Amino acid sequence: MFEQTFKNIDDILHKDAGCSSELDYVEQTSWILFLKYLDDLEKDRATAAELTGNTYTPIIATAYQWGTWAMPKDQDGRLDHHIAKTGDDLTDFVNNQLFPYLKQFKQSAESADTIEYKIGEIFSELKNRIQSGYNLREVINRIDELRFRTHAEKYEMSHLYEAKIQNMGNAGRNGGEYYTPRPLIKTIVKVVAPTIGNTVYDGAVGSAGFLCEAFAYLTSTGSAGGNGLSTKDWETLQKRTFYGKEKKSLAYIIGIMNMILHGVEAPNIVHTNTLAENLADIQEKDRYDVVLANPPFGGKERAEVQQNFPIKTGETASLFLQHFIKILKAGGKAGVVIKNTFLSNTDNATVAIRKTLLENCNLHTVLDLPGGTFTGAGVKTVVLFFEKGKPTQNIWFYQLNLDRNLGKTNPLNENDLEEFVALYASRASAPKGPETANSWN
Repeated sequence: MFEQTFKNIDDILHKDAGCSSELDYVEQTSWILFLKYLDDLEKDRATAAELTGNTYTPIIATAYQWGTWAMPKDQDGRLDHHIAKTGDDLTDFVNNQLFPYLKQFKQSAESADTIEYKIGEIFSELKNRIQSGYNLREVINRIDELRFRTHAEKYEMSHLYEAKIQNMGNAGRNGGEYYTPRPLIKTIVKVVAPTIGNTVYDGAVGSAGFLCEAFAYLTSTGSAGGNGLSTKDWETLQKRTFYGKEKKSLAYIIGIMNMILHGVEAPNIVHTNTLAENLADIQEKDRYDVVLANPPFGGKERAEVQQNFPIKTGETASLFLQHFIKILKAGGKAGVVIKNTFLSNTDNATVAIRKTLLENCNLHTVLDLPGGTFTGAGVKTVVLFFEKGKPTQNIWFYQLNLDRNLGKTNPLNENDLEEFVALYASRASAPKGPETANSWN
């Protein structure tokens, strides 16, 4: 339905002087896509209000609405070329009027969990990089072909957007920051098995893959007796379930957009450096029931950031692990991807963090992943599954042995992980896990 449109947009951006990489394409497509989404959302809200005899007050003032500046239509529903801006007029309007107007929502919004605040946050972080107003006009015309009104449309858009994120991941050395393979995320979500009413947190949210998959999982499994979700459940999922933090502005914008396309209207993602929070300041009210995350590997943190942690280390992932242990509620469950050297390193910090994990949490399962699981990252990784509140008694290891090499053209798929999920089901209710050619205790 929309795949060709996305290809056409990339072709237009490719010839623009302001956009030089896959990352720019995603970023620039995202802000225009977001405004089109917002327009569709406002139309849906206005229709809903009309049906109940209420009046709807639009979020965006008329002069800045999609139908006014981006796509003014004539009586036949076609773009009205007499009024529609293009060239320098269009870029001047976007850079000097539209962006400043949208930025100010951050100050005027009632609270951070509103769509108004998200608008302000996104447009404070971004700038329009499309230099030619003629290219911008072409991109807007294409994006206007996309619709977000039905479930099927949103579903297809979310898949195409994920594919863009994946390409971005494959394009750069740091692409792994943006993309965790979806089959792996789905498996982690299935094993951790959150339920409606749980709060689900990812402190290194990236493109929000874990939160999107947890939302999909809860919408499909959450309905008691399979009767569909109640209005109350739906509101819980929309407003009080998913929480994330992200340090980098591009990943933050992509994460928000990805969650919106998957059906979460105003995602609770905050643009902040998670590791800048002092662990000692985390109180019971700040804790979560479920942690799902793939913190960045290989990063190095400055001394002032390390001061926030009882166990000092420059290794980003080790600081994140301390953060996750602390921020879980008692009885809370986690699935966290980390470098496999975490299990064997003998430096003081790693030994101390392992001890903290094993004493404060029940590390019941370790999934050992093959090299090549993450495109472009030459590191071997494991997934740690643990519950907080009881010390570790017995660890079940499962080594994923595949009869092929993983890579860009041959990625991990869900079938690869089927045996692990099946064996884990019997592990969950027993003190020890099943022992097979690939698993041991």
